[in-house]
Formats: sequence, structure tokens, C-alpha cells
Amino acid sequence: MSQVQAETRHAFKLKALSAEGIEAAISKAEQYRLLNQPKLAESICLDVLEIDKANHKAKVILLLALTDQFGQSFSAAAKHANDLAKSLHDEYSRVYYTGIIRERMGTATLNSGNPGSNFDAYEWYIEAMELFEKAETLSPPSNNDAILRWNTCARTIMQYDLKERPFENFPPLE
Repeated sequence: MSQVQAETRHAFKLKALSAEGIEAAISKAEQYRLLNQPKLAESICLDVLEIDKANHKAKVILLLALTDQFGQSFSAAAKHANDLAKSLHDEYSRVYYTGIIRERMGTATLNSGNPGSNFDAYEWYIEAMELFEKAETLSPPSNNDAILRWNTCARTIMQYDLKERPFENFPPLE
């Protein structure tokens, strides 16, 4: 029986990357995200973070790869992405990437087609826009990323005519 066959009956012991290969691995993770293969990017980032737990770039790519999967595994991926955002090294990154998480939650919700999803998506986009406004105040003048994301959320709200949930239509609880 081969080593691989024996290990399929048990949990695998993952192989560690070399510290010298971290930059190349991060580059591959970026490429897999661009190829719409977020699970591969996620796996690579997890490998990098096993070696370098504070690697900011690996955390950001992992966070984005998780948000790429929101349509498939919303709650687990969202929790992990939020935890990663909280661990980023500066306030701008924490706020900006939390905004991206909210924006992508809005997009996944809007695309779900579930009843009432348009109201939920609106709430996610508004929360994202608030975070992007805060990130804008924390960014250097040459960094327009938060403005670009804010505008994307605003255009999406306008394009789909998203609105706040109308609470006045519900009968009072007695």
C-alpha cells in the first residue's frame, strides 16, 4: 500500500512550504484568483500563513479568495474573512477590506434570487459604503480605492433600484 493510499484512510499531514518559496506561492495565489479558482488561492494562502502567520499579502489574498466563494459557502467563508480583516496590520486595511467583505456579501445576496434578497443586499451595500467612506479618510491622497468601491456600490444600488426594507407594511405585534 502506498503512502498516499494509507493516508486517504486518515487525516493528511500537510507538507510545509519553504520560507524561500513564499513570494512565488503568493504570486500563484494571485493568479488562481484571477483564473476564478478561489479554493486553490485559499489553499496556497493557508500554506503561506502556516510559515509566516503575519504575512499581510497572504491574509489579503485569502480574504479575497474567501469572498470569491460567498455564493457557495457564505457563512463559513464570511466569518473567516471577517476574522482575517480584523487581523490586518493597519486601520485602513482593516476598514477597507471589511468594506469589501460587506460589498461582496451584498453581491452574493443580490445574486441569490431569494425573496427579499434585494433588501438584504441594499443593507450590505450601505454598510460597505460607510466603511469605504471611513477608509477614504484613512488613505493617502493618491489612493482612490475606497472611492472606486463606494462608487461601485452606489451604481449597483441605482442600477437595481435597491431600497431599504419597508417596515411600515408589517402589522404591529400584539
